Order: sequence, then structure tokens, then C-alpha cells
Amino acid sequence: MTTFGNWTLELKNRAFVVERPLIMGIINATPDSFYSASRALVPDLVAQHARQMVADGVDIIDVGALSTRPGADLVSVRDEMKRLKLAVNAVKSVSDTVLTSVDTFRADVACFAVEELGVDIVNDISGGTLDNLMFPTVARLGVPYIMMHMRGTPATMQQMTDYGGTDVVDAVIDQLQDGINRFRETGGGQVIVDPGLGFAKTVEQNYCLLNSLDRLVALGHPVLVGASRKSMIYKVLDCTPEDALNGTTVVNTIALVAGAHILRVHDVRAAVETRTLVMKTLNCT
Repeated sequence: MTTFGNWTLELKNRAFVVERPLIMGIINATPDSFYSASRALVPDLVAQHARQMVADGVDIIDVGALSTRPGADLVSVRDEMKRLKLAVNAVKSVSDTVLTSVDTFRADVACFAVEELGVDIVNDISGGTLDNLMFPTVARLGVPYIMMHMRGTPATMQQMTDYGGTDVVDAVIDQLQDGINRFRETGGGQVIVDPGLGFAKTVEQNYCLLNSLDRLVALGHPVLVGASRKSMIYKVLDCTPEDALNGTTVVNTIALVAGAHILRVHDVRAAVETRTLVMKTLNCT
């Protein structure tokens, strides 16, 4: 069991000490994200989602405008930016203090989101592997960078789960460490690591990573876990994403006990309650 300690979130113009794990709420400005309730293509619906998240105690709202589910089709950079602008502006109309992140693997979109829309964090599912300009772009922007482990593309990643006899945990750690080193060489700032549950992993590999999450924590960077309503849960429980909240809560509990710093979730209230109870337990003396 890991006792959670304070850490510092190093934003562009300020840094502050974080005394508990952060809850990141998901808003998808897309028509095809795997969990239909997270989709919000029009500003009024985005604002409705954001308003509920803020009321439920969200710390960060993560806005994506391109679906990254297995087999998802790509949209143009222009369309991604257009969707993103509408969604981020709607979030900021609800709260100008809640932190925001952009879920994109394109450097141009990340730049647009930070410089034009005022987004605080870049969340890259590819860990810099799909756009070689991402590292220098984020370094220049001076914002925290969420580096997720993935192989291939959203369309091909589930064909790339064979790690050639290498332990999946070792492979993920090695790739993340290599990415961190290369990001540092470009002058990049804070890195938050994400094992990429569900991305180029089998169900069994996802649980091996969850079971070894303390090894990612030992890298010395904040760790984000995003398991919310994913197939690693609903396939094991033989249900649908719509019925996977209870399973998500169990996985989030395991992640927090192992030392996760950020939970990326569809259901903010459930995650906040999970955090409260886990922190109550970990802080018991």
C-alpha cells in the first residue's frame, strides 16, 4: 500500500502543491467516442457536462475532439481545431478557474489549444510517437505534458499487443523513460506518465500494468490512470461500457492505493467519493 504524498503541478505561469490525487473529467467533442454519454458536440451540451463536473468537484477537464478508440477514423486538423474551440470555450464559460487539458496527438492542435484557447495541459495518447514536432512544441509552450504509452495508431494499436516475450511492464517503462529523455532534450518541462491502459494491450496486460503501477510511480513523475469504463473492465465483467461504473470504481481504488496522482474518468462524482474514502484509509494512524 502506498501512502500518498504531496506533489507539485507545474503550470505555465504558476506552480502549486497538490495535496491529494486529482480527478480529471472527460468531455469528448466527438460523435464516435466509445462511451456515448461522454459525447458532446454542441456548446450547450459541453457546458452542461462541465457544469455538472464542476459541481461534483472536478480538478481538471480534459477535452478531446478526435476519437482515439480502437479502430477510430481520423478527422482533419481543421475539424479537430473547430470542435475543440467550441468545446473549450463552452467549458470556460462555465468556469474560468477549472484547469483544462487537451487530448490530442497533433502538435499543431496542442499549440492552438494552449496559445489560442488557454488550455493548461497537453494530453498526448501517443507519447510523441505520432508527431515528431510534439516534444519541441510542448517544450516551447511550457505546459505540463501527459505522456501516454501506446504503440501504432488508434486504427492499428490492437494489432500490436505482442511484446516479443518482453514483460509488458518492462516494455512500457522502457518506452516511457526513452520518451522522457527525448522530451527533456528538447527543453520540455513537467512530464506526467500514463501506462495507456487499453492502448496496444490485451486485457491481461492491462491488469499486469495495474498490478505493477508502483513501478511507474517509482519513475519519479506523477502518474495518470485512465481506465474509466474501458473494455478491460466490461469484457471481464461481461457487461457494456454503460454498466461499467462499479468496475471502474474498483480499478480506480486499486490505482489510488498504488499511488496514482490523477484519475481520468467519465464519472466525476464517483471518482471524488472514491478518492475521499481511499485518502481517509491511507491517512488513518
